[in-house]
Amino acid sequence: MRRVTGFLVLVLIALLAFAIPSVSAQQEPIRIGVYEPMTGPMAAGGQMTWEGIVLAHEMTPTVLGRPIKLFLADNKSDKVESANAVAKLIEQDKVIAIIGSYGSSNSIAGGDVAEKAGIPMMTDSATNPLVTLDKEYMFRACFIDPFQGEVMAKFAYGEGVRKAAILKDVAQDYSVGLSNYFKKTFIALTGDPKSIVAEVAYQTGDQDFSAQLTQVINSKAEALFVPGYFGDMALVAKQLRQLGSKILLMGGDAIDAPELVTIGGTAAEGIVFSTFYSADAPATPEAKKFVDAFKAKYGKTPNANGALGYDTYNLVVDAIRRANSDDPKKIRDAMASTKDFPAVTGSTTIDESGDATKDAVLLKVVDGKFTYLTTVKP
Repeated sequence: MRRVTGFLVLVLIALLAFAIPSVSAQQEPIRIGVYEPMTGPMAAGGQMTWEGIVLAHEMTPTVLGRPIKLFLADNKSDKVESANAVAKLIEQDKVIAIIGSYGSSNSIAGGDVAEKAGIPMMTDSATNPLVTLDKEYMFRACFIDPFQGEVMAKFAYGEGVRKAAILKDVAQDYSVGLSNYFKKTFIALTGDPKSIVAEVAYQTGDQDFSAQLTQVINSKAEALFVPGYFGDMALVAKQLRQLGSKILLMGGDAIDAPELVTIGGTAAEGIVFSTFYSADAPATPEAKKFVDAFKAKYGKTPNANGALGYDTYNLVVDAIRRANSDDPKKIRDAMASTKDFPAVTGSTTIDESGDATKDAVLLKVVDGKFTYLTTVKP
């Protein structure tokens, strides 16, 4: 009898030994990586995106009954650093999905690494079509530049502009791509291949735009489209106004940052740009909840990057929930099948290219504030 009892005790101990790791495994965190420009010339965009991600994580800290752990890597606003950041997240931090990045060039570089590793990535605000082109594991929560370029060209044409100029950053995929889409649509609208009267370039880091802007002024352009980042546009606005020009200034989503006004000052007045979101025009019931929570946490109104950071986190978590797994392949499949997700920046469906079909919002700087003009549907 003692032998039987002893045997049963051993069996019970063995069973408990196997059960304990199982319980522990259930509490292993779901590891999600984030790579954003926390330093460098794009830092404001990355930091605003991170604020939205942190808020979303606080509001939804678990999935599949397990805690979510975020791993942040600074890509330093650089292509090479973006690839390195993603490699670290995958190889060292062992993440199963990745969010990022602000800046299309960053997303293209980082996306290549994730694609080869078979780790699904959802970019928050990278709009260049090359980000998802021919990628199986790359997705985005925002609209793409062909649509954004068309929106801005139609706005200019609707304002009576028949001669437009373009100032682009040839070192940034985002800027080059968006300028091309604007140019194509504007020429089609005017029916005049010479309606783009000046197309001039600069490089990331340039501070003096006087030569390019003098060329724009001499071209008799009625509007200048600058598909660059907020710091560049702020300097361009100041220097253009100092040269005495009052032509219409326009940009894309990458100038949607408070720094446009803090750096540009009164020269930023009247700038019109396309972006993903406005707190003054909530796209879904979720948007009001988000704005209230963001203001309570940060003491300020969120911009489009904060909203997209929030949305991207929730899109990734939703895919993990629907996949009912931490297997990257199953999460990837769930991301690809996302349909009518009630995001802050608008109902989101991922198409066959991995892109989101979303509305665009037009804002204008009025009295130093970003003022809502209209919403444009695809």
